[in-house]
This record gives sequence, C-alpha cells and structure tokens, in this order.
Amino acid sequence: MMCAAATIARHASEPASAAQARTLATDERWRVREGVVIGLQLLGDESPDALISIVRAWADDPDLYVQRAATAAICEPRLLHTGSAAGTAIDICRRTTRHLSDLPPERRAEPAARNLRQALGYCWSIAVAADPETGLIAFRELPTDDRDVAWIVKENLRKKRLSTLI
Repeated sequence: MMCAAATIARHASEPASAAQARTLATDERWRVREGVVIGLQLLGDESPDALISIVRAWADDPDLYVQRAATAAICEPRLLHTGSAAGTAIDICRRTTRHLSDLPPERRAEPAARNLRQALGYCWSIAVAADPETGLIAFRELPTDDRDVAWIVKENLRKKRLSTLI
C-alpha cells in the first residue's frame, strides 16, 4: 500500500490522483501516509510548481494528517533549491504550526495532532536552512508560550543544520 500511495501521489498534478492522494494522506497506517509524502516529493522533483500548488492547498486542510503530509512533502532539502520552494516551505511550516497552536487542548492529544507536531519538530530546521534570512525571522516569531510550539522550537534547535545558523 505504501508503494501504491507513493505512485498515486506522484501523479497528484492530475485532479483525480490528487483527491485519492489526499484521502490516502489520512490513512490509519503511517506507512501509507508516508508513501503519500514520498510520492509528492517525487512529483516535486519533476514539477516543483505542481508540488507547491498542492502543499499550499493542503496546509489549510481541516485534517491534520493532510497538513502533516503537506509539511513533510515540501520540507525535503533536495526540493528547496529555489527561492520559491524555500519560501513555500517556511510558509507551510508557519501555517501548520498556527493550525496546531489553534487547536483546543483536548484535541492536541489526538494522533494526528501529535503526528503534525512531530513533523514540525524537524521540518522547521529544514525550511530555515533553505532560506536562513527569511526563515530565521519566521522561526523567531513562533509563540513559545504555547507548550507544543515551545517543544517544536526546542526540537529544531537541537538540529545541527539550524544550530549553526543561530
């Protein structure tokens, strides 16, 4: 199923495949969800604009697993060699972090929220490293008075790629 999910997501520039990939991004099996991320990254290798369009739409999806897929898909170092891609990664991290912090406390213990938080615990450092000038400003603006956001910041500061920039 993981390979099937990756193949479907690889073709997400086509509307039917995008809809199917979005559904698979919410699958209860983490490997299937990860297959969607891998497929989106493969799409980004060949069509960066298509990936950017998808992750921009998915970042505001009501399902946190879909938000996680958008974040993890764009926060891949090999895809962040252009200003547009790097800027998108920072924007997606900012938006999905805001969605997480806007959740009521009782929803933050849900598996999807924990999964998004975990992804943001490494994605921010990748996005910031791709565009340090813009990324550091956005990263420093994160509201660390929120417990989950404070954890995200702490985890990212432990990453060598970010610690060397600060």
